[in-house]
Amino acid sequence: MSVCTTNTVELPGLNCGACGSKSCEAFAKIIATRPEELKRCIHLDKAAKAKQEEVHCGSCHDCKSVDIKGWQDSLGRDFDFTLETLPGDPGPRETMKLHNPMITREMDITVGDIIIGRPLGMSCGCPITHCGVVVEVDKRTGVIVWCVTGPLGPRTKGFKDIGYYSAEAYEGIVERSRVEMKIGMRYWFMPRKCMLQWRHSGLINFINRSKTPEGVQTQIRIEGLYIG
Repeated sequence: MSVCTTNTVELPGLNCGACGSKSCEAFAKIIATRPEELKRCIHLDKAAKAKQEEVHCGSCHDCKSVDIKGWQDSLGRDFDFTLETLPGDPGPRETMKLHNPMITREMDITVGDIIIGRPLGMSCGCPITHCGVVVEVDKRTGVIVWCVTGPLGPRTKGFKDIGYYSAEAYEGIVERSRVEMKIGMRYWFMPRKCMLQWRHSGLINFINRSKTPEGVQTQIRIEGLYIG
């Protein structure tokens, strides 16, 4: 997650738009002259929790210290690890299945398209409309892989509305975890750029650990998603 720094505070870099600005960078310019507007950022209370007691996480790739009290979502529920984006991706990589596969052909969904939709029902039930960029598309089955990026792209460049869909999988990098991750096990996790900062649950069915100049990088794929 990128962070936007002002003279007095670090904004979360989520670009959620809840403050009324299109980006945290734009909001930083506002609070530089009107600091009383800072209260419009709904995420700062969670950021402040990072100032509390630190412990060793035990399994992150570069032995960071993390805040054990911070292993909770915005509703106070515990989770096991955070899921970061894959290197080079503009946002979390999500595999979805459209409720109507014909939409991929009717709307001519192609790689690079900006689309919006909402995950419905048991797969997720998220109340927030998701926005993102198409990475892969199978027009026969209606399966789309995209990177969820937030509302700025659709606001400025236009979009295709795919309606309801089922979220099938996430792929990403785990940098911080308070548990040992194993294939075949279900975990609570936090997508780093989730606008609601709600925990998700899923079953890990792929783990790849590789050496990088920064240390060991852990890439996972997690399916059977729901919000809990």
